Amino acid sequence: MKKIVSLVVAFLLVSTSLLQAASFDVGALPKSKQTTAGKYLSAQDAYEMVVKNPGKALFVDVRTPAEIVYVGIADQVSLNIPYELDDFSAWDDKKNHYKMNVNPDFTRKVDDAMTAKGLGKSDPVILMCRSGGRSASAADLLTKAGYTNVYSVYDGFEGDKNKEGRREVNGWQNSGLPWSYKLDKQKAYLPK
Repeated sequence: MKKIVSLVVAFLLVSTSLLQAASFDVGALPKSKQTTAGKYLSAQDAYEMVVKNPGKALFVDVRTPAEIVYVGIADQVSLNIPYELDDFSAWDDKKNHYKMNVNPDFTRKVDDAMTAKGLGKSDPVILMCRSGGRSASAADLLTKAGYTNVYSVYDGFEGDKNKEGRREVNGWQNSGLPWSYKLDKQKAYLPK
């Protein structure tokens, strides 16, 4: 009886998180944060989904390793797999900083992580970047690769900018969710 009650509670918690994600107003998001699959979570929703259903989803921080070292990482992240990597040999004139290239190992690393957790392409994958743009692009890449339950954290780790240009509006850090500067070697991105 106790096991049945636990299963029912777990089902209700997952259903609630999925309903919140499904009722999100996509039109409020800039195009750069929209995904082809249309699945989104706020930082708070991502936290609740991972904490209430441990081991049932892969939660990936898609920022560069340098961002994680200098800005911090969410405690609940499964691991860091950067969607893009810095190319310090080239300059992006449009963005006025070093060029970034899509990580050629991104999908393979996600596949490996899902397999290691005993998860398949229909299980939830939660992606988070700084503020929702790269996680959306990464979600599209995984959707093309056959993943059917990929969520982008639309407010990201640092959140959106306020009128003064500081990232203080929303996001993991500004929501008071647990994070730290300490990186666990098991979560670190190590190429190849």
